[in-house]
Amino acid sequence: MLESGSSQFRRPSVFGEPRQKWNERNDDHNVMAGLSGFSILARGFLAGTISTATLASLYTYAYKTDIHVEYKEDLFSGKSHLTAHASTILKYGAPDRGPNIRLYNNHVLSYDQSKKIPLWVAEHLTKDNLKGQASRRKSKFKCDPDIPRMFSARNADYLGSGWSRGHMSPAGDNKRDQEAMDDTFYLSNIVPQNLDNNAGFWNLFEMYCRDLTKKFSDVFVISGPVFLPSEENGKRYMKYELTDEDDVAVPTHLYKVIVAENSNLQTLGAFIVPNEPIKVKQSLKNYEVPLEQLESSTGLHFLEKFDRSSARNLCEVEGCKLSNKEELDLFHIHKRMAGAKDQIALDKAWSELAKKNYKPTKKLQDAYNEKLRSFREL
Repeated sequence: MLESGSSQFRRPSVFGEPRQKWNERNDDHNVMAGLSGFSILARGFLAGTISTATLASLYTYAYKTDIHVEYKEDLFSGKSHLTAHASTILKYGAPDRGPNIRLYNNHVLSYDQSKKIPLWVAEHLTKDNLKGQASRRKSKFKCDPDIPRMFSARNADYLGSGWSRGHMSPAGDNKRDQEAMDDTFYLSNIVPQNLDNNAGFWNLFEMYCRDLTKKFSDVFVISGPVFLPSEENGKRYMKYELTDEDDVAVPTHLYKVIVAENSNLQTLGAFIVPNEPIKVKQSLKNYEVPLEQLESSTGLHFLEKFDRSSARNLCEVEGCKLSNKEELDLFHIHKRMAGAKDQIALDKAWSELAKKNYKPTKKLQDAYNEKLRSFREL
């Protein structure tokens, strides 16, 4: 735990969490408190009257599974003459946007209580932590128990809306254990996403991030929604759809920030993808943007502990080449075989190979044989 007087602190990501650019210190959300369910909640320190001494030096400590968070902010350095007056102004507490950081078994996020979707979701991928037997078939989409009902989306917002439930921390990144998989199905990790985009181009993008672990020892990914303006009659407007039930905001775009590194190499890439159907043959490079552009659009400052000047461009180093349509089809066939509840469903999924004139890979053949064996053992 952090010793009194120390200026050192650690955060969930080695590069620090994204922060609201317009409030560099997140002054109203810097006390972590309350371990409940799957998340540790950051509560606002100005929720009531607090002594000047307490305001001058705030510490937080939280522990959950293998995540250790220590946090310190010298919030009122050089402003001690203002604290007493601030305490009077905020006699009945400051408006509270909710916890700034929420921790789960295998991801970290910040939640937008107004739009009822995450602001950002952070992950750390390695070759080893992507392995596991957890199944999305055992998970169900549901409200996050730590999100107050009035600020939460519901499944009713998505069903029949024309929008799919798009994971920001993908289920495929969380096979290491079932609890981590289940966490990703909380609606706090979900945004309304175009179905074709979710199953197609964005799916390939997620697969690409996992494939990076074959070339890099550590891959850090931050994903989230972006709302970009449109132009009408020479004027710019910010317009986006809302769901019928709870006014969940439908983002116009989605983003990813990726840091892929080895011991002697760090690479960085930022991408903004329209929340609409995109042909899978499109190049990922078409959606690459300067990180500063993404920061300006989201109001978030990313990777505060990362030396951007020493990092190489991810696409220049690695190529940013997504899988092709055949590889995507084979991926979906494999998923259907894995989820088959009987041999009829298994054989139906297998027959798609012949229909599409695809040659079965060893991975698919092994998956079919293993599933068939399990049915025969029943």
